[in-house]
Amino acid sequence: MNSKDAMYSWHLSLRVDRPVEGCSIRPHAYMYGKKLDDRDSSTNNSTHNKVCREPPPNHEFSYRWFRGPTIEPCAYEGCPRRTSFSPHDWSKHALGGSGCSLQCVSAQSSLYKATFCNSDCFVKAWKTQYTIQNSSDTNGNNIPQARSSTPLRKRTGSYCDDDRSVGSSNSGNDVNYIPATPGEISVNGGNNNNNATMNNPYSTQSSEDEWIEISRDQLYIPHTEDIGRKLKVEAAAYSVDSGELLMHRVVKTDLVLSRTPEPEKRNLVTAKPAGGGGARFRIVTYNILAEIYATQQQYPYADLWALSWDFRFQNIIREIVDVGPDIVCLQEVQADHYESHLYNAMHEAGFEGVYKQKTRQAMGMTGKVDGCALFWRRTKFHLVESYSIEFNELAQRQVTQGMGLNPRSEEGASILNKLSKDNVAQLVVLETAQPSMTRGNREPNQVCIANTHLYSNKDCPDVKLWQTLHLLQELETFIMARGPANLPLMICGDFNSTPDSAVY
Repeated sequence: MNSKDAMYSWHLSLRVDRPVEGCSIRPHAYMYGKKLDDRDSSTNNSTHNKVCREPPPNHEFSYRWFRGPTIEPCAYEGCPRRTSFSPHDWSKHALGGSGCSLQCVSAQSSLYKATFCNSDCFVKAWKTQYTIQNSSDTNGNNIPQARSSTPLRKRTGSYCDDDRSVGSSNSGNDVNYIPATPGEISVNGGNNNNNATMNNPYSTQSSEDEWIEISRDQLYIPHTEDIGRKLKVEAAAYSVDSGELLMHRVVKTDLVLSRTPEPEKRNLVTAKPAGGGGARFRIVTYNILAEIYATQQQYPYADLWALSWDFRFQNIIREIVDVGPDIVCLQEVQADHYESHLYNAMHEAGFEGVYKQKTRQAMGMTGKVDGCALFWRRTKFHLVESYSIEFNELAQRQVTQGMGLNPRSEEGASILNKLSKDNVAQLVVLETAQPSMTRGNREPNQVCIANTHLYSNKDCPDVKLWQTLHLLQELETFIMARGPANLPLMICGDFNSTPDSAVY
């Protein structure tokens, strides 16, 4: 294929996390293009995958949210999930699991097309099923009949499952439906052909007419009326320059779960105050687990909804506010979340802060890299100095200046590769907003706070020890350079080490 005849495959990926009442959910929409060669030029077109002569232009997304009809999630009458949508009951580790629903496909069973939330419910319901036979009516339609005199039982909760649900990049959508421009979009109330469903007396699947548009914002917060229903989100990509519709996609979520119970407020253990007349303040430190690391491969015991950032973010802010700190040190703060979530929320809570991301490249899209964040209460402190420490730079300095090696030599490159793990540290000097009275003189109280996140690999304790040593050397140099002034120092962070380790 000549360069002038180059073709591109456009793809639109759309994913939505499990919705939970009161927790905002955001669609993860991403459109990208891939240059094709002769072997790939026959790629089939769809609403989220098509072949074009140009790469995708600059685009923006328009969103619509819909609420689905009420459905019974499990045909087994003894299943608690028929009446409860508590996240505890719907955990994939409760009641036999919920990771995969099952549907009876035996046309000779009284449970034909009944859907169950897990294998345990299916096995329990199977004990009550019986065999039926088909006969034809005057129009030639097959009508299931019981082989015995037992009346035909009603299949409560049986429905055809939606195409693909939450978390799937291959979620289905109506390829014949083309959304209008953002200003012309209307509620999807078209006449869909549901004869197959309507003619089946053993299916309770609702028609598409029962999907109601509820929002056109990017973010949506499920309400009480959404509980037990599925949501549907439509993402349409439009050209920024021409306004032309480029691609669109629709996905359906899993059932909306009810609000999680409020966690019990933890009782803080307060140490006995030390002597002296200096300023008193409360400092806390947390590793908040960046979204890029919150995967089910890493945490197989956790449900997807519990790992989602929007769900955890609300709990993180609630925990911080309940503790009532004056200084907050955080690790594994994702760069884009610091800008879009954390800074604004902390600022509204009365804090100011600084951020330092790790020195490695982002994992995919811009902002997908973590770092450290440090906040202080504005009514308690104001910032005097702020610095950052990059351990990669310290490793480079040791190899070239401390060891006199060429970083491109075999030995130098080996050492740099061993020590360069992209970790960082923060260093701030804070001053109390209200100077204290000492012997009749109003003297400002200052404190130095360090925040860091050491290398996490448990098999590299030597790297953690090296990072700790050089961090302490940097802090000592900084403190001693200020002369005889007594500047208190506190070191916070995630050291990825146990108290009996050399790091401590």
